[in-house]
This record gives sequence, C-alpha cells and structure tokens, in this order.
Amino acid sequence: MIRVTPGIEAHTHDYILTGQDDSKFGFGLTNGQAERAIEEVLANAHVFDCTGLHCHIGSQIFETTGFIMAAHRIMEQLVVWHKKLNFDSKVLNLGGGFGVRYTEEDEPLEPEVYVREIVKEVKKMALANGLAVPEIWIEPGRSLVGEAGTTLYKVGSRKEVPGIRSYLAVDGGMSDNIRPALYEAHYEAVLAEAPLQETEETVAIAGKCCESGDMLIWDLPLPKSNAGDVLAVFCTGAYGYSMANNYNRIPRPPVVFVEDGVSRLVVRRESYEDLVRNDLPLY
Repeated sequence: MIRVTPGIEAHTHDYILTGQDDSKFGFGLTNGQAERAIEEVLANAHVFDCTGLHCHIGSQIFETTGFIMAAHRIMEQLVVWHKKLNFDSKVLNLGGGFGVRYTEEDEPLEPEVYVREIVKEVKKMALANGLAVPEIWIEPGRSLVGEAGTTLYKVGSRKEVPGIRSYLAVDGGMSDNIRPALYEAHYEAVLAEAPLQETEETVAIAGKCCESGDMLIWDLPLPKSNAGDVLAVFCTGAYGYSMANNYNRIPRPPVVFVEDGVSRLVVRRESYEDLVRNDLPLY
C-alpha cells in the first residue's frame, strides 16, 4: 500500500498530528508526490503489487470532520487517477486516531460514529463518480484498549513547597508512561484502596526519573495519602507499555491481565540482569 498525506490538520497535539502537508509521513497529495509514487509502482508491476492507499491524520481526535475531509480528498484524487493512470484502490486504509476519555474534560464519540461517517463519505464519492467502493480498513487501536489499562504506582516521599504545591513521588514515571512528558498528556487517578473517598488536597504526581519534565499529573485531587499507598492511574492501556523505556536504566514493570477476579501475569517484571544482558565486557 502507498501511504499518502491528504493535507488535513486534525484538532490534536502537534506531536501526534500526521496528515498535514508538512509531515515526515507519506507521499503528499497536494504536491504531486503521491501521483509520482503511484506512477513508479505501476511502471514496476513485476516488483510491486499495490493493493491500495493508506493515510492517518493523527491521534486522540474527538470529531469526525478531519476523517471525512481526508476520505473526501483521497476519493477525489482516486477519481483523477482512475481516468489518468487507470489506477483503482482495491483497499483504502483511512487509519485511526479515535479519541478516548483520559479525563472528564474529554468527550469522545463512540467508535461507530467515526466509522459510519467515514464509510458514508467513501461510498458517496465512489457512487457519484462511477468507482467501485474500495474495501475500507480502519485502525481503532486506542479506542479498543486505552480504557482497559490501569497503571499502579506506589507512593513514596512527599515534598512541600510552601505557597506553591505538594509533590508526591511514585515508583515509576516517564520510563513506563512517556506521554505526559512527550506531549503533555493528561490523566486522572485515585488511591486504589479508597477510590471514592472525599478528596482533601491537590498534589502533583512526580515520576522518579531525573527530569523536571517527568511529571505524571500536575494537579490531582486526592484524599490524604501516605508513603506506601497505591495510586491507580486510569486509561493507560494504549501507548503505555508499548512506549515504555529504560530511561535512567529503570527496569520496566510487569503487565497483569485481570478478568472476573482472576489475574494472570503476561509480561514479567524486568530485572537489572535483563538491562545488562547485551552489554559486552571491554576486556
């Protein structure tokens, strides 16, 4: 498949915006790169079996407008290529990026709303221009697994900065969830032992890495907490473990699946031995 950038700027953070003209991803529709790529592929049909086009306009998107515009622009171009290059896209992968609820301010649509609008636009454009409706692929990853994950941290030390804020340190941070440091992602959390207890203070949850930017949550209302309490951070099922790293040589945490009161370890906790396994002695 050929990835194209349709020239759409979705409403999301710049770091997860991928469909605009000025992007490292894909061949541009508006600057002719995509057409040249298709011509190259068609001229080398003995090497390439091109089944269609792929695009992705970004992540954590809460409206359908960008998806509809991307589908419209690609289908518009497919009409041109059908006549000019005799090229038809058997498959049209319009990516994903459906938003999920990380905090109460987030108001995501149900996945079927995005899908319905995307499919409707593709069908409308195909039928209006005498094209066969391509097989439509969609990548709903975050919307499937985001809310399924919860990260558990142990609360450690507290630092009071008079008149400014209270910091609570936890035993993880940007090594297991880089999203807050990378693009200021927001999360909500509770004390696991008292999720419904009335809040008494607002604290900042600091990660253990030696970076000032390693802050998981800046302003979190909590009941009074103590060292050893467990903090549960919600909605870490997507882009948590998959983006985890060994910053400061911190081992990655384990992953446990839980269903109907039954738990199962699916990824072992990393050890320091794991971290140095590939290191070679100098002598």
